Amino acid sequence: MNDSGSAHLFIPNADALMCSLVPNSPTKTFSYTKGGLLYRKGVCNLQNVTALSFLLIVYARLMDGMKKRIGCGKEMVDSKGLINIAKSQADYILGKNPERMSYMVGYGRKYPQKIHHRGSVLPSMDAHPQRLRCHDGNVYFKSDKPNPNILIGALVGGPAYNDSFQDSRYNPGQTEPTTYLNAPFVGVLAYLSKPTLV
Repeated sequence: MNDSGSAHLFIPNADALMCSLVPNSPTKTFSYTKGGLLYRKGVCNLQNVTALSFLLIVYARLMDGMKKRIGCGKEMVDSKGLINIAKSQADYILGKNPERMSYMVGYGRKYPQKIHHRGSVLPSMDAHPQRLRCHDGNVYFKSDKPNPNILIGALVGGPAYNDSFQDSRYNPGQTEPTTYLNAPFVGVLAYLSKPTLV
């Protein structure tokens, strides 16, 4: 991007996006919960958090290569500042939050037990070797018990604006895991685990 003649057209927009995420920026357009999570109104908020955390890291690395800082009003932000925001979001997702809940299934001491996922709700073939017909799964979905199959590594939609989380299969906005939640988070965790190698 340094050598590209048209890069200068995109940099102001990228800078503006980064400033919209910086907590003390006068041009901040994203809210933060009291617990520190980036928040955009709607369901499945962690889709925004994971994607934006990934972008923060990618742009921070670009800034390093350009030896650049961003002016967000009176606040000057360097690449480390952007990385710190991304890291705070990863920490929140993995359990450093008011609920002390990891939103990654199977990670930590407390994580979602009743996720909105058919494969996780149904018993394994070892536990129930008989064939299940289409509507046979309703009994398991309506159960108050934790899901019998732990979908290890799946991220769920995440908490509400007040940092609360309702662990219920009937609450897919908070408990449904999706690939678009996990995909950018893989990049975030890869960078944070070995920032000097990337």
